[in-house]
Amino acid sequence: MLTKLNYKKELENASRGMILIHDPNLLIKLIIRLIVRKVHAKHAGVLLYQPEKDCYVLTISGGKEGMKIPPGFAKFKKDNPLVKLFTEKQYREQFAKKGYLVVSDLNKLIWQESVLASEKEKKEFLNSVIRQMGMFNVLTCVPSYFHNNLLALLLLGEKSTNEGYDQEELDFLSALASNVAMALQNSQLIDDLRKEVERNRILFINTTLSLASTIEAKDKYTRGHTERVTKYSMAVAEELSKSGKVDLPKKFLENLYIAGLLHDIGKIAVPEQILCKTDKLTDEEYDQIKEHPARGAEILKTLPEFEEPLKGVKHHHERYDGKGYPAGLKGEEIPLMAAVIAVADTFDAMTTDRPYRKALSHDEAREEISKNSGIQFNPFVAEAFAKLLKKGEI
Repeated sequence: MLTKLNYKKELENASRGMILIHDPNLLIKLIIRLIVRKVHAKHAGVLLYQPEKDCYVLTISGGKEGMKIPPGFAKFKKDNPLVKLFTEKQYREQFAKKGYLVVSDLNKLIWQESVLASEKEKKEFLNSVIRQMGMFNVLTCVPSYFHNNLLALLLLGEKSTNEGYDQEELDFLSALASNVAMALQNSQLIDDLRKEVERNRILFINTTLSLASTIEAKDKYTRGHTERVTKYSMAVAEELSKSGKVDLPKKFLENLYIAGLLHDIGKIAVPEQILCKTDKLTDEEYDQIKEHPARGAEILKTLPEFEEPLKGVKHHHERYDGKGYPAGLKGEEIPLMAAVIAVADTFDAMTTDRPYRKALSHDEAREEISKNSGIQFNPFVAEAFAKLLKKGEI
């Protein structure tokens, strides 16, 4: 014998859970599971409105194998009889005003002469709805509305007890559908917001790449440099994460990527004749070069999206012993993002041919990095970089 449910409590529990779910498909999956388990439907499915296709698609189905309708199998356009019954005012008010539709009620209506004897068109319409429900072995439909728009339609097969759904169960399903509509609308809004953020993120990344290309156009040495420094920096961050010494969230990695691409953006403010000079720089010229981290920070500080990457841009020439620039930060005062870029930047400078010296080999560069660990470089970062070099991953 099946235990009698406290439907009010079940509804409250379901409502609390729905508030926390922002994925429409996951939400529907949990609702279907609830109905199959608690109301003992042999199978159940949800037709969900998909704006991009302008139709209702069976997205999730649950119940006994061999009875449930495969997801994606049912696609109903707005002129489908079953959809029209719940969306067109003339049909909805007459046949679906209870908040649910039971196929046996439709059968009774067809044979009530007072209602349909002289209305052949309505009779044919209802017969087409019954045929549609029969095609999917559906006994009950429960609509889910938001601001009078049909968002979803719950399709229920017969119960495992072979009994019909009683009034308490139908009221529960109707109230549940109302809550589902609110949750679906909420999840859709959040999904739209997420997509908008992603579109903005892509635009942001493309803007970053455009900014990075302006540096390369001005400084012949920088061509390929920003890409390599960014690649080395990301590899070091991954190595640090593997070591378990630091916990680097996804956002840190995104910001590091941007900072790597833009670490030399301040060179835009340095005269081209100094950047491209092949002879040794004068002290005055070198001082102008040293201004590029601070200049880069000034360029980026007006945009809130660059707030975190700015730290890597501004401080990638700081030294662990405090003798770097522009702020003379020391030890752990130096943001980790900047410390990572500092090693990557120095390594690329050492392993690239310059007019006044030949490039060092990777082994020679590794020795220099290890030798300057705790002096010029953050020890953790220098160790991670040296490991990557030894493994041949850089």
